[in-house]
Amino acid sequence: MSHILNINLQEVPLYFAYRRANDGPEHYTRTFHAHQGIEVLIVHEGKGTLIIEQKSYELAPGMLCIFQPYQLHHVQVELSPNTPFIRSIVHFEPTLYESYLDKWPALQAFFKHIHTGSLLEPCIYPSGDAEPLHSLLRSFEQRLPNIAKSEYFEEFSLFLVAFLRAFKQLWEMQSSSASKQGLLRRPHQAERILEWLDEHYKEPLRLEQMASELHLSPYHLSHLFKACTGSSISDYVAAKKVQQAILLLTASELSIARIGEEVGITNSSYFCKMFKTQMGITPHQYRKQFQSGFYPAPR
Repeated sequence: MSHILNINLQEVPLYFAYRRANDGPEHYTRTFHAHQGIEVLIVHEGKGTLIIEQKSYELAPGMLCIFQPYQLHHVQVELSPNTPFIRSIVHFEPTLYESYLDKWPALQAFFKHIHTGSLLEPCIYPSGDAEPLHSLLRSFEQRLPNIAKSEYFEEFSLFLVAFLRAFKQLWEMQSSSASKQGLLRRPHQAERILEWLDEHYKEPLRLEQMASELHLSPYHLSHLFKACTGSSISDYVAAKKVQQAILLLTASELSIARIGEEVGITNSSYFCKMFKTQMGITPHQYRKQFQSGFYPAPR
């Protein structure tokens, strides 16, 4: 299963889902993953934990989250018929819309911040009135089936401007230092493990060394990480390597072999095999498709 989900946002420039629901684990299985573009998650109902940037957040109704391009994250949901996971998603490729926002400098500055800025807290629990945002989502859900394909970009651009305005207002209400430090954020047992892995993912994975430095037994370390994140340590490291490789493939002219070395894989053949296992295509094919303006679809 690919850990980097690539939605073809060139063909359909905005992905929208309103009140998507899951009520059983057989309908929702997800490990650490990342994807092209910016994803905004609006939680309507749900219970569980979201992990992003080595931090964890308690899943709660009203929660808003921003996932920046190729940013690894994981949602661990406690599902049952009485506690479904209901959320809305707005997912778009920022480079397609940035110039469209030239007419609104303040909105464009906010847009650039959520695209490439360092977000102190990527998940917030708004205290202000979120009804304008939810009303906008409901309205667009009703209009979406009637939008002609030839009008996609214009209609999606207009929706995105209205959405960003409503979202910006809620986001900026969380400006006090207390809320920015995430008082509602629940410390997660796996955060120290994630921090260690992000510092050492380029090195050969030695569970004994890792366990010793974190003052845990290898058995407890592996089972704690799996219980807290739903992913194995080796799967997370593989996802991290591919995430970083994609960034280098799309933002540098380094050779494939050098990119493999940069993410800690000195054997070029093994690097290409691992990349293809997760992405369905080789690093060279991924780079060529990106340069041609086509983003590979998920496997």
